[in-house]
Amino acid sequence: MLVISSREFRQNQRLYFERADKGEQIIVQRGANKSYALTPINEDDVYFNAEMVKKIKLSAEQAKSGEVKRVTSSEEINDLLGL
Repeated sequence: MLVISSREFRQNQRLYFERADKGEQIIVQRGANKSYALTPINEDDVYFNAEMVKKIKLSAEQAKSGEVKRVTSSEEINDLLGL
């Protein structure tokens, strides 16, 4: 893991993006109490891609038409989650 300052990151962004692309963990520190992880993402990491929006719309339609499973107890929650 490499920890760098935000100034260092700004001055050498390309270098750090390339290192992150190769799997290296890069942490950018901003001030005394703020840190950020530089991590490449792929299509699966984007929460609201076209497929996810389609699933959300389908779920909303199912709920509107009453196609839902009502859970009212902790036992039912455990059953639903397979616990």
